[in-house]
Amino acid sequence: MHRVFAAAFLLSSTLFAADTIHAAGATFPAPIYQKWFSEFQAGHAGVSINYQPIGSGGGIRQLTEGTIDFGASDMPLTDRQIKSMKRKALHFPTLMGAVVLSYNVPGVSSALRLTPDAIAGIYLETIAWWDDPRLAVSNPGISLPHKPIEVIHRSDGSGTTFVFTDYLSKISPVWKRQVGASTSVAWPTGLGAKGNDGVASFVKQTPFSVGYIELLYAVQNQMTFADVRNAAGNFVRPDLEGVSAAAANLKAIPADFRVSLTNPPGESSYPISTFTWLLIPEEIKDPEHRRTIIDFLGWMLTTGQKDSRALSFAPLPAALVEKIQTQIGLIR
Repeated sequence: MHRVFAAAFLLSSTLFAADTIHAAGATFPAPIYQKWFSEFQAGHAGVSINYQPIGSGGGIRQLTEGTIDFGASDMPLTDRQIKSMKRKALHFPTLMGAVVLSYNVPGVSSALRLTPDAIAGIYLETIAWWDDPRLAVSNPGISLPHKPIEVIHRSDGSGTTFVFTDYLSKISPVWKRQVGASTSVAWPTGLGAKGNDGVASFVKQTPFSVGYIELLYAVQNQMTFADVRNAAGNFVRPDLEGVSAAAANLKAIPADFRVSLTNPPGESSYPISTFTWLLIPEEIKDPEHRRTIIDFLGWMLTTGQKDSRALSFAPLPAALVEKIQTQIGLIR
């Protein structure tokens, strides 16, 4: 009898053994990732996914060092980064989002319009005052103050920074030549803050400031943000329709899903849009970890996508979801 009980207890312990997954990376999708992991855990007894929003750069570094089970990034890995990893990482797009230019200009409550030249000029410090004619011409009827622009940027390694500087590199030859696109750059001007939440807080507390943040952080903090002129010459509001249009107007998505969404063609495309990715090792030796991660990816691509719009993210296109589901089969 005791042997039967012991065997039953051992079987029960095996079936419901705790499986803790450690992950880290992007702050851009952190709000929805935290929601997803919580909901997934609620339906999977014994599973725990511990996610640390330390920035895309930190997530890539920890994945490279092998200290986490998977990473998260708003920047696709470079060939060099992939080769430096002990285990090849696969890219799994999870959502699409927008980086917005949020500002705090006392007396200006309506949405400003910013051209690509104006955005590059602000961050290159060739436009240093709010009433600069290059800002005023796109905003007739708005009284812009003669105050210096307080520029805010990320201080940590950030996928949001990569998206923003990738956009600037496409629309400004000077920016591309002098600064370039990366998770961390040598900023020509401005003050740094850590994380999307840090930049949002800094802008909100600093009169006459401007900073780039993920759309959700601007919405949650009730911040004002600009319409941006796209490649077709139209000023577009940062919203989910503009992000979805950016993806729809891509000519092709490569098989490994490493693609940039910034400055796409299309009448209604929002120009500072991006995918965000989970970086999953192709080989996962622990069978429990492998099963949990594969189950989560399948859940994320179906049930999880339903949460996206409520948190200011655009869901993945159905055709792309099918391709990503196929890639899950590569994990071994």
